[in-house]
Amino acid sequence: MSTPRALALCLAAFLCVTLGSLGAVVAQDYPSRPITMVVAFPPGGVDDTIARMIHPALEKALNQTIVVENVGGAGGMIAAAKAARADHDGYTILLHQDALAAGMSLYKDLTFDAVKDFTPIGLVNTAPTTLAARPNLPANNFDEFVKWAKQTGAGVKLGHPGVGSFGHLAAALICQELGLTVTQVPYRGAGPALVDLLAGQVDISIIGGVVAAPLVKAGKLKAYAIIGQQPFAAMPELKTFGQLGYKKLDIDFWHMMLVPTGTPRPIVDRLNQALRATLADPKVKALFAQGGMAEYPDDQMTPEAASDLLKREVKLWGDVIKANHITAGG
Repeated sequence: MSTPRALALCLAAFLCVTLGSLGAVVAQDYPSRPITMVVAFPPGGVDDTIARMIHPALEKALNQTIVVENVGGAGGMIAAAKAARADHDGYTILLHQDALAAGMSLYKDLTFDAVKDFTPIGLVNTAPTTLAARPNLPANNFDEFVKWAKQTGAGVKLGHPGVGSFGHLAAALICQELGLTVTQVPYRGAGPALVDLLAGQVDISIIGGVVAAPLVKAGKLKAYAIIGQQPFAAMPELKTFGQLGYKKLDIDFWHMMLVPTGTPRPIVDRLNQALRATLADPKVKALFAQGGMAEYPDDQMTPEAASDLLKREVKLWGDVIKANHITAGG
């Protein structure tokens, strides 16, 4: 006679097989209607630009219409909350970035958890950034900069694009690792921060590599290091922070695609395949190259690799936010 435990195990096994089979059947017909891509920031910004870059190739790879929906507000948290509430059927995908990980500690009373409520599809791209300085700052290389900054102390003015932005948090982490004390000057976006850096109103800032490279070449800015795991071809004279001995600063500004947790694995795999095909498209590669962006290596393109990165960065940025007493209010 079967025991209750044996019956329970048999039922669990039956449900796993049945649900797996149903997921496979659903994936065979997926996608059979338009997909909504929720973009976590308003039109015109870098996130929207990336969505538009990959949109045609992703539609082609999935043979289906994709509707881009920009949902701004609260550093990308409103968009994430909306996507987390969506049906887990693969018809709502979220395009987000580092801010998703940072938001877990930066914002209170969130209705979702980035790790528990999302399943990553895969990483979309990375883009190098630079530690840049006003053109007349005395330091001419990284070592000279560190020496100057420590001597100047809180007199160093660091401009950033806004509280909780990658530029803000990366700058806080850099100062933490280098042992620097600076005065933070927040701006409403990267553009105004760059304008004041060029004018010498602030001393240093975190600037996108593709923006900084021509300005450094023209003598309008100085730059001391690359923030990213890989050197930047347009600025070969600069080492990454990791190469300079600061391994904790081997961080990327990244974007990834996600779906609500519970989306059948066959659908996640179908979307991952479509994303890989999209990133292999010559037009997408050319657009990324023009924008100073790059796709990740093949072994980092799995849903599991993206999930691991998200988990690491939730902890990383949570520690930075706590150590520097950063709040969404400023």
